Amino acid sequence: MAKLPQLLQRKIYKTGQTRGADDDVIYQNRVNRNSTVLIPLSLFTKYGNPPQGEEDFDNGSIVLLTPEEYFTDEDITDKLESMGLEIGVNALVFYQKRVDWMQFPPLESWQIPTSRTAPLGGEYVARIAGTTAQENGDPIRLGYTETGLKGAGIRLYEYSSRETIALCRSQLELLYWLCFDSLEAAEEFAMLKEEAESRREECKKKAESKELSNYELMKKQRMVNEEGFTICPLCMEPLSARGFYARMAQAEGREVHDLTVTEVNLFHINEVKYGDYNHKPYNLGWGHHHCNVVVKDSGIEETLDWMAEVLKRNKKLEE
Repeated sequence: MAKLPQLLQRKIYKTGQTRGADDDVIYQNRVNRNSTVLIPLSLFTKYGNPPQGEEDFDNGSIVLLTPEEYFTDEDITDKLESMGLEIGVNALVFYQKRVDWMQFPPLESWQIPTSRTAPLGGEYVARIAGTTAQENGDPIRLGYTETGLKGAGIRLYEYSSRETIALCRSQLELLYWLCFDSLEAAEEFAMLKEEAESRREECKKKAESKELSNYELMKKQRMVNEEGFTICPLCMEPLSARGFYARMAQAEGREVHDLTVTEVNLFHINEVKYGDYNHKPYNLGWGHHHCNVVVKDSGIEETLDWMAEVLKRNKKLEE
């Protein structure tokens, strides 16, 4: 199969990765969505199961307890055991607040973990922000800080299995080829005409064999329009394939030399959230960067309701 232009290939590949994270948080930075998932104990009984049809998370999970949850409950060990959990094996005490660090310090016998899979090799981890409001207010970052072991895992709602990630990438490539000018754009960015046509046909066949080309469903999910062209899920404008390669226009005087944001980005139709594993086929489209920013984590329907109210108020002002 002919290779996609590098920019497009990288964009599709990155859809299988999580959002960025820095050293101040416990999450891994830009890793695959099938990495170890982190589950707060308060949400474990309600949301701790993998997606329907899957026996377990690809790379396991770690349950996080607050120091207060662990140290103020005399029966915590028994409660954890009843849920199949054990501190240092598949659960950790997670320090985020300095007051907890002072009031409920780690036990002397406790260690920081050395693994993301059971047994974890330690009992606690800390990510406490620095403060100038008190003495010894330096940041506290313990556990999962080493170069080869940075971050304990990913946010639960970002999870997607390796198999599902592959299906999503196939469908997202199909949506690229369904842009009204996909062939022309591919040619502009280093593909020969014959290569582009061949890759498009092979992609369509693969999508069909994997049941990823149900156009009625894609239309219902705001991924394509009546003509079968790829659209932005929010504004529903047909997308130009050139937007996959073009960098965002920058405001005059505010230019950044290393801007990497393109005009077209990954778009979750139904937002990712606890209780739903929404990184899956028929829930991912391509959309304008600006439209994606407007929707944020609110979801399309809620955003449209808000926009309708904004328009209504502005109309009254004009009357």
